[in-house]
Amino acid sequence: MSSLRWTFSDTLVLAMRQLRRIPRQPDLLIGYTIQPVMFVLLFRYVFGGAIATPGFTNYANFLMPGIIVQSIAFGGFVTALAIADDMNKGLIDRFRSLPMSRIAVLSGRAFADIALNALQLVVLIGIGLVVGFGFDSDVPRIALGIVLLLGLGFAFSWVFCLIGLASGSAETSNAIGFTLIFPLTFASGAFVPPSTMPDGLRQFAEANPFTTLVDATRHLFLGAPANSDVWMSIVWIVGITAVASTLAVRRYRSLAG
Repeated sequence: MSSLRWTFSDTLVLAMRQLRRIPRQPDLLIGYTIQPVMFVLLFRYVFGGAIATPGFTNYANFLMPGIIVQSIAFGGFVTALAIADDMNKGLIDRFRSLPMSRIAVLSGRAFADIALNALQLVVLIGIGLVVGFGFDSDVPRIALGIVLLLGLGFAFSWVFCLIGLASGSAETSNAIGFTLIFPLTFASGAFVPPSTMPDGLRQFAEANPFTTLVDATRHLFLGAPANSDVWMSIVWIVGITAVASTLAVRRYRSLAG
């Protein structure tokens, strides 16, 4: 078997391993189902009446792309926790001792996250339609938006792989991921227009990649002005994937000694 086929085969096996855990541990789906719904309801009905969103007929249309981008970016949190837990239990050491592709341990989890993020996307769009969100674009643009979001989730799965490998425990990986990424999603145009923010924070929010990704989603789902947001989102996704996957694989190999 060629090296590429070997890597693909091992990646598929480990991705299926990750997905087969779900029926035995359904609590793993909380972060993909219940938590995003709670965020939608909280922002829609607690803060929605107090936030002005020029150019949008209702706050639900402004909100949902931001909630979706945030939730998809955080979809790899379970991967970080699982990797840190597997390291503490010695499972990663067992994988390293087997005649298998080194990258498959990480890529298998990243590809499994695509399926879980797809489920999360269905849940979010469903609850969005219930609270007043509605698509205002053609089918090809909506499809491109979905592909873009799944690509975002894949990129951040590698980020969380790196966090899991760099953490000493599941608790530490949770704290690191929350501290690094959560502020970025809120200091962006995801939930309020950056124009309403004070100087300094406004400039940061406008340059924040999450703002670019959210604006691209609003364009593809709702027809909002995009400028270069779609292309820049693709650049960000490719760049994050390339950097995070390279660092994660390098970290994994260094642990292998």
